[in-house]
Amino acid sequence: MKNSLKALRAERGWSQSELAERLEVSRQSVNAIETGRYDPSLPLAFRIAELLELRIEDVFTSPSRADQPPQPS
Repeated sequence: MKNSLKALRAERGWSQSELAERLEVSRQSVNAIETGRYDPSLPLAFRIAELLELRIEDVFTSPSRADQPPQPS
């Protein structure tokens, strides 16, 4: 699943370690999500979106919509 977590994290000036601490996961987990090697569980995806104060769709892209342009909010 594609995501914009790295860019969203960078916009806030957070390191991977800082984001991991806020989410109560390892830095390696954050790195794996950012690089697309790991898809977070649904509860973790919601925690990420809530922490970033965004909709889950603003952070993660459905595999079936990965080739489509983003829809306006």
